[in-house]
Amino acid sequence: MDGKTWHASGVDSEIAPLRQVLLSWPGEEQNYKDNPNDWLMMRRPQLDRLQDQCRALVDVYERLGVQVHLDRPERVPRPNHIFQRDLFFMTPEGAVIARPAAQQRAGEERQAAAALARLGVPILMTFRGHATFEGADALWLDPQTVLIGVGLRTNQEAQVRLAPLLEDLGVQSIGVPMPTTGIQHLLGIINPIDRNLVALRRRHIHPLLLDRLARQEIETIDLPEDEEITERGGMNFVALGPRKLLMPSNCPRTRTRYEEAGVTVHEADVSEYLAAAGGIGCLTGIVARDPERDRSGVPRPEDS
Repeated sequence: MDGKTWHASGVDSEIAPLRQVLLSWPGEEQNYKDNPNDWLMMRRPQLDRLQDQCRALVDVYERLGVQVHLDRPERVPRPNHIFQRDLFFMTPEGAVIARPAAQQRAGEERQAAAALARLGVPILMTFRGHATFEGADALWLDPQTVLIGVGLRTNQEAQVRLAPLLEDLGVQSIGVPMPTTGIQHLLGIINPIDRNLVALRRRHIHPLLLDRLARQEIETIDLPEDEEITERGGMNFVALGPRKLLMPSNCPRTRTRYEEAGVTVHEADVSEYLAAAGGIGCLTGIVARDPERDRSGVPRPEDS
């Protein structure tokens, strides 16, 4: 979008320079009295620390040249509303609004849609019928290809409904079967770092996706199933640009792996978000990146 009528926004890549994000301000919804497991969380976050970490994350993004839209919902949301990545998926022309599979998150998509509408971001699609879709199950492999993780959170019906919209935008969608246990979203098993480099957890990846990576000559950083990955969110990062990322702190071995691949790494403390079972990649809604293609769908000269 050019910013004249609609808000300047759009995404056709996971690794192009990041320009705008949407975060949700943590508030009274985190003071729930239920069992944290009832809200899909490891433990109930400490609200004051969560707010401190949100402020610090805003500062980090802004220092790195990323504009932050901080949503403060008009009514108290559900606790998982802090994880914006799940609630929408950005295309070059606007947003696809999610429809979470978990009952604990039902209705969060309405508040995400309201936040995007207030910004002036076009909403291209919502889901109906039995379709369930969460934004962290959709990843841009390249400007012509979107991977869609199909499993417990995003189902086959959602993939079928999303495919025609993407096709109309000149984008192929590829369904990737997801593990039935242990992994919530596609973002939890593969995360792009550059056009020819991804971080992944190989033991969880379907052979179909491994074959696609090999055919496109995309290299991998294979990450071990250690506590830095399974508990501290070492792969739950946001790419700030090609080979430049923002990751959770306290993952020194994982950071070294990235840096050995020529990646510039920035860190932020998101330990209270991790207690709620999500990292930087989960809590960051991506609103705008520099386009990899012009509006006709032609790659820009530097990308040819």
